[in-house]
Amino acid sequence: MRADRLVSLVLLLRQRGRLSAATLARELEVSTRTVLRDIEALSAAGVPVYAERGRHGGFALLPGFQTELTGLNHDEALALLVAGSRRGAQVFGLGSALASAMLKVVDALPESYRNTAAGAAQRLLIDPETDLLARRSVAEEVPDTIVAEVRRAVFAGHKLRIRYAAADQAPKWRTVDPIGLVTARDQGYLLATRSGADRTYRLSRISAAQELAEPAQRPERVDLDRAWQERSARFRTGGDQVTVSVRVDPARRAHLVDTALTIGAEEPEVDGWLRLEAVFQDPRHAEWAVWQLATHAEVLAPQWLRASLRERATTLATRYDVPPGESRPSRASAAATSAATRTPDSTAPSK
Repeated sequence: MRADRLVSLVLLLRQRGRLSAATLARELEVSTRTVLRDIEALSAAGVPVYAERGRHGGFALLPGFQTELTGLNHDEALALLVAGSRRGAQVFGLGSALASAMLKVVDALPESYRNTAAGAAQRLLIDPETDLLARRSVAEEVPDTIVAEVRRAVFAGHKLRIRYAAADQAPKWRTVDPIGLVTARDQGYLLATRSGADRTYRLSRISAAQELAEPAQRPERVDLDRAWQERSARFRTGGDQVTVSVRVDPARRAHLVDTALTIGAEEPEVDGWLRLEAVFQDPRHAEWAVWQLATHAEVLAPQWLRASLRERATTLATRYDVPPGESRPSRASAAATSAATRTPDSTAPSK
């Protein structure tokens, strides 16, 4: 680990020139004290690194210093293979390895290409953290120690013991046969089998992992893309799926189609809206999807979904029915007030 860090430190100074201890610490994800110890180690090993004092000082290498320390280690090579998405490398715990590998790649370029490549890289931004509406794409946080243990078991072909919390369940230990790792929309997944049955585990729900010495029971070769597609298809057709009959403004049809699992019957209505049969993964998915469309959609069935959306809308309307800061009546008192002020039923018998 320290040897890789020393190489990265030398390459940073070669490619960027003079850098402060604080900048080096930030780039290498260590403390400034560690950077100072590394500088001393490099100097003792004969690397011509020197310090410049003053407000804009820092550390630098003597001009013309060359090094052949550009060989990629295993994690750095692996990071480059998943570098199509930098956040994908982050999900798999390879973010620092990717940064180190890229330093070595740049350093290996001929000097005539190095500046050109650096300038071209500044003109490209791939998969930013926010879109044009400033909506952030937040990757799930998974401790590097856990991801590293899972990776080792996957690559070594060993069984893996994980402490996993399924949705709405307490975490418990289970032993699985790992097949591969997948990242989708900044979420990492472990594809595995358990007692011969396919299983998919979200990395962020693994709170502990332990590689076992026992070989995993799995095929020698795997097509991860095909395996992921098959599991995705089973996920979409399983569970507590809900079919919803809904009217939608044609201008918002695409939003509904994008969130639903499938769209069945579709026909136009006399007012220009469309009537669709949409299938959702479960009741919560159905309510969330239709709620996003606000007044641009109306659920016709099932009745429970209409009632749920009505309750949510009523709660929201009540919240904004009083000036900000004023106390709001509780549900019980609001119901009592409503009952007290309700117009008597004309058909009720008089006293």
